[in-house]
Amino acid sequence: MEFPEAFSLLCLLLPLLICILHLLCRTGRPGSRGLPPGPRPLPLLGNILDLGALPHKALAELARRYGAVMTLQLGTVTTVVVSSCEAAREALQNNDHALSSRAFPDVVRARNHYKHSLVWLPATAKWKAFRRLCSMQIFSRQKLDGTESLRRKKVDELLDYLHESAAAGRAVEVSQAVFTTLLNLMWNTLFSVDLLTHSGDEFGMEMRELFREIMEEAARPNISDFFPALRWIDLQGCRRRMEAYLDRLFAIFNGIVEEKMHSRESTGRYPSQVGDVLDYLLDLRDSSELSREDIFSLLLDLIMGGVDTTTTAIEWAMAQLLRNPEKMAEARAEIEGVFGKGTKVWELDIHRLPYLDAIIKEILRLYEPFLIPYRVDEEVELWGFTIPKGTRVMVNLWAMGQDTNVWENPDRFEPERFTKLDANTGEGNLELIPFGVGRRICPGMPLARRMLLLILGSLIYSFEWKLGNGERPETMDMSEKPGITLHKAKPLYAIPVEAKLAFLSTS
Repeated sequence: MEFPEAFSLLCLLLPLLICILHLLCRTGRPGSRGLPPGPRPLPLLGNILDLGALPHKALAELARRYGAVMTLQLGTVTTVVVSSCEAAREALQNNDHALSSRAFPDVVRARNHYKHSLVWLPATAKWKAFRRLCSMQIFSRQKLDGTESLRRKKVDELLDYLHESAAAGRAVEVSQAVFTTLLNLMWNTLFSVDLLTHSGDEFGMEMRELFREIMEEAARPNISDFFPALRWIDLQGCRRRMEAYLDRLFAIFNGIVEEKMHSRESTGRYPSQVGDVLDYLLDLRDSSELSREDIFSLLLDLIMGGVDTTTTAIEWAMAQLLRNPEKMAEARAEIEGVFGKGTKVWELDIHRLPYLDAIIKEILRLYEPFLIPYRVDEEVELWGFTIPKGTRVMVNLWAMGQDTNVWENPDRFEPERFTKLDANTGEGNLELIPFGVGRRICPGMPLARRMLLLILGSLIYSFEWKLGNGERPETMDMSEKPGITLHKAKPLYAIPVEAKLAFLSTS
């Protein structure tokens, strides 16, 4: 259900809502309570209609009128929207203690996921333990270097599938091929087994559909998030559907855990013989208060965080490179200069590919909508305004990426802009923060960066590419579909063609 449909349902229920909400709705102009200025809210709905079909663009336009820090009343939820690097720096670096919690959507109440999730937990002892686990046991440089061969194997399987498609002259759906690779990678990292095949077996297709349903439900506009007093009703059934999806997924997790525990008992595995991530989590569970539900929620966070955003970024990158073949050629030439002909892109040397890295940064600048919303834990002075406890804070990454005070020709795909800047731009200077910043920075960023560069570099270097389904570069449909990430509204189909590099078979 998109925003217009949600609004229609809301209007049908107006009589009930007015009775429940008349004491809750605030219709005064933002700024009257020390908050930043913003558009005048409507009775009951507030500024929900101002979000439009593409909220990141609608809010960027409003920011031009009301300022880089503005207030919206989204139903009964007071929301401050940040749209500039300077404003983000003050909030996320200088005052991150006040914004250390997340404003979580109602769907994550399914199975009490928000009470067990690294993404949604406040900065409690459990959250800190999860962060240490990720930084020291899953995403540390030493651990990632040790699992490089696994990622190489999964990328080789992707290339084998593409070689078969090239031989048949068959177009591939880029996002589906990359999604399969990434999900298998995460599943192997966590459980030491594959989940999907590129050929599309029945179980794999069911699992792919389950993950798609979970991602779509998490991104669906929900009346309960605009009017928390009504969440007990679950008017759109979002939480009920998510509960059913998580029941199915967690049942699969439970079966894997039971099998793993039986194997450990029968083989006499000791904690020092830790293998995959699940082994480590089970060892941790034996020596701490980590519950099975904690393990399931962490596994879900790792899978969802590691697959969806990386898949969409690579699809957008391939779409832009197919529209700009001269940039594709420049990236291929750089890779050939580093690795030579007839070889592979090796992960441990991808740091030697600055232009490829610039392509990834440019894609993240163009196609990241928002950081996960924050919640103000205590009243705080920010940007010269008083921000009350409980206020939701949204950081509009897309607006920051379109700021003409920072970026020249911000609407153009120009990776070259990053080759001219300091190598650390986007990591500490807040011009580009797709992974967040401060204590809430994404713990999986080291793995995401490696996978983005390795997969995109391998696709560019291993094949020539042409558009499928009769599309032409100059008339490609580049429209966006809103969600947690910005998906390409029309999936990219492209035909791999054996590159003129005598590329060695991955078999």
